[in-house]
Amino acid sequence: MAADGATVAMAAASLCDDLEPATERTRIRDVLAEGAARAGDRVVIGGWVRTGREQGKGSFAFLELSDGSCASTLQVIVDAAVHPLARLTATGTSVLVEGEVKEPPEGTKQNVELKVSRVLEVGEVDAAIYPLPKGKVKLTLEKLRDVVHLRSRTNTIGAIARIRHQLACATHRFFDDNGFLYVHTPIITTSDCEGAGEMFQVTTLFSQAEKTEKELKENPAPSSSEIEAAKILVKEKGDAVAHLKAAKASKEDISAAVDELHRAKDNVLKLEERSKLRPGIPCRDDGSIAFENDFFKRQAFLTVSGQLQVETYACALSSVYTFGPTFRAENSHTSRHLAEFWMVEPEIAFANLQDDMNCAEHYVQYLCKWLLEHCREDMEFMVKNYDKSAIERLELVSSTPFVRISYTKAVELLKNVTNKKFDAKVEWGIDLASEHERYLTEDIFKKPVIVYNYPKGIKAFYMRLNDDDKTVAAMDVLVPKVGELIGGSQREERLDVLKQRLLDADLPLEPYEWYLDLRRFGSVKHAGFGLGFERMILFATGMENIRDVIPFPSLARVLAVAKHHRRRARDGRRRGRRAFARRSKVQEVHGLRLGCQGKAADVGASRSTGRGSLAAAADGGAATSQCAFELDEASHGKGAVPLWKDCSSPARGRPPQPDAWKTAIK
Repeated sequence: MAADGATVAMAAASLCDDLEPATERTRIRDVLAEGAARAGDRVVIGGWVRTGREQGKGSFAFLELSDGSCASTLQVIVDAAVHPLARLTATGTSVLVEGEVKEPPEGTKQNVELKVSRVLEVGEVDAAIYPLPKGKVKLTLEKLRDVVHLRSRTNTIGAIARIRHQLACATHRFFDDNGFLYVHTPIITTSDCEGAGEMFQVTTLFSQAEKTEKELKENPAPSSSEIEAAKILVKEKGDAVAHLKAAKASKEDISAAVDELHRAKDNVLKLEERSKLRPGIPCRDDGSIAFENDFFKRQAFLTVSGQLQVETYACALSSVYTFGPTFRAENSHTSRHLAEFWMVEPEIAFANLQDDMNCAEHYVQYLCKWLLEHCREDMEFMVKNYDKSAIERLELVSSTPFVRISYTKAVELLKNVTNKKFDAKVEWGIDLASEHERYLTEDIFKKPVIVYNYPKGIKAFYMRLNDDDKTVAAMDVLVPKVGELIGGSQREERLDVLKQRLLDADLPLEPYEWYLDLRRFGSVKHAGFGLGFERMILFATGMENIRDVIPFPSLARVLAVAKHHRRRARDGRRRGRRAFARRSKVQEVHGLRLGCQGKAADVGASRSTGRGSLAAAADGGAATSQCAFELDEASHGKGAVPLWKDCSSPARGRPPQPDAWKTAIK
């Protein structure tokens, strides 16, 4: 085995002889964390210049390098003899350098610095056109959205990216340690669009129409006379075959004649098929679009939630969750709306509303504790620059039991408020607005609140109907600063009740037969919820605009690229270079073009969830469905056993779970 291993290693090495050796780069975070203990070490550091300045009459330069591994920068000293300094000092310049870690002189802020002996690589920047400012000059967050492709180089967006990463890590760790399986739900789903909010439609009809138009220009559709002539030729070829058979000709002659007959018939079929080609989108006789000619043979959309699909796995694998992008084609450009955002949606079998609320509460607390332990430096940056109470808020939520009140009680408390006038009138039956939710958490209770048992009229058909026939087993987790963070419900497991709820919502049963099958075959109580991931980042960081906590906000990305090209075109003309510009009317991804379908719907302007539409499809091309629903819902029920375990492990650096996590619900 050893010989075989050595042979494989030698063979692999020989295959790589023509490649450069590995860089073996050291992260700035590791150098700064170890501090003076690294003094004397030779390391390779790569990063981007945040600030650079020449000193000693141009004999050396100080560079502040950032590689994104932490919020802090590393001071790098480069002598003019090592490399031309003018090529290194511009903000945004990328460098890969080798040098010795040294302790700086006393009285300086740095605990270590790097004395460069070799500059290995340089990516220069034209400071005259570089969009990001130099030194302590700052662009507003709004301006940064115009250069979304470069804004990750700023301290703010870098800190948010690391916080987002840690929240994603904590999400997977929490659910994995508690026995949940990660399920990938489809991005493209099919739906009848009945009662839908605006959804992004995915279709190949546009590209097919363009292809057809091009084909017809190059090769026009055959005329009726051409088709008739081809049919006459088929008859002649058929007669020829019959004549050869009657004359008892050789097998070779008959076979050749038969082949000619088949080719003639195929030609007729092709001509008839081409004669049906028409420019434009294919339509039926009644004028409606013929989606049966589309790639999926029916209308298809980008998903607005993975909930219905993940329910199918919960009813087989017990505890599951999905974590992925969702899409809404709302024509709204508020600070709380995104066309593309991420959702965390767990689903739990043999669970009721109490289990659902317990899981949601402990999940949020876990996330907060995780950030306090794993992202302290970045959180301190947010406190210093954006929200002084950010860390205090995380500490409060992570250590304080959530208040739980019914929707009816919440309305009663809000109606009794006399020192504030709400924009939206408070009465039983309304969907609580963001101002109501924040008042409950920030003024009345001053802590997170879970509101449960909502009126059935404002919630989705799949939420379990309570015994009073007026409310459903739904819950929302409300937190300070944001309002609604999580929405959930116990799902309706009774077949007859679910059917009636569909009918009451004026939804046809046929598209939901696959969903009803979950109740026909081994039905089980189950519950789930959804957390808007960007809402969680807003809550944690204190940022005001949701477009600043997602790497590529869809609207900002389009505007940024367009503006960037216009600016580059102007700069090019000024320098006498050829200007360029790009335009695109339709976004096409892997041949699937995106359009917009449906009527506007209230999707909660300042909420992590809202009423919209849910498209779902069963496996194997079974019936598809779409329903009006409240996104991020969870569920309800009474009497349960604990579904999770205490996954605290100080040795592994995990936040401890509260004792209540292990306690059975009676």
